[in-house]
Amino acid sequence: LSITAMLSIPQAFMRPREAQKAADEAKARFAHIDGDHLTLLNVYHAYKQNNEDGQWCYDHFINTRSMKSADSVRSQLVRIAQRHNIRLCSTDFSNKDYYPNIRKAMVTGYFMQVAHLERTGHYLTVKDNQMVHPHPSTCLENKPEWVLYNEFVLTSKNFIRILTDIKGEWLVDLAPHYFDLSNFPQCEAKRVLERLYMKQKQQNQYGR
Repeated sequence: LSITAMLSIPQAFMRPREAQKAADEAKARFAHIDGDHLTLLNVYHAYKQNNEDGQWCYDHFINTRSMKSADSVRSQLVRIAQRHNIRLCSTDFSNKDYYPNIRKAMVTGYFMQVAHLERTGHYLTVKDNQMVHPHPSTCLENKPEWVLYNEFVLTSKNFIRILTDIKGEWLVDLAPHYFDLSNFPQCEAKRVLERLYMKQKQQNQYGR
């Protein structure tokens, strides 16, 4: 819910021209190794832990108005979930699966927004095979084989923005209806998925 709320707001990070280096350093303190969605979650948790303090936001180059909006959206989502008797549950923070489970949950919702790293070093969006580049603002320091993205930004290049490192196995486990290879275009991603489906079949046949 917190990540969904953070995705609904304008940019949380401020980067004033006269203080770009300091702003980048402040953002780096929130960065998560697995990508931008979890970085946004870190920002939200820090905002709440610091009692939604405007001065704290200013000192860390966080947009106070955007954070208030995210908090409001999250409260609305909680009320909607409660109204429809949707159980809200979260893995305990101390559990090693805390972050992987969040990433898997995102795959179940955003499985159509996935890109695969080709051998040539660029990404292709899955199914429509658009060549794309990670947006320069991403916190990812490497190039994972699979990424989930939030936005497709068209400028002089095709960029994907707000990225998270995901596993190919999760795609075949959590969204087999979408990653149906019978209507999949020929590409490197299809060949990788074919191997993953074969591996899954063998594991199911012989037991995990």
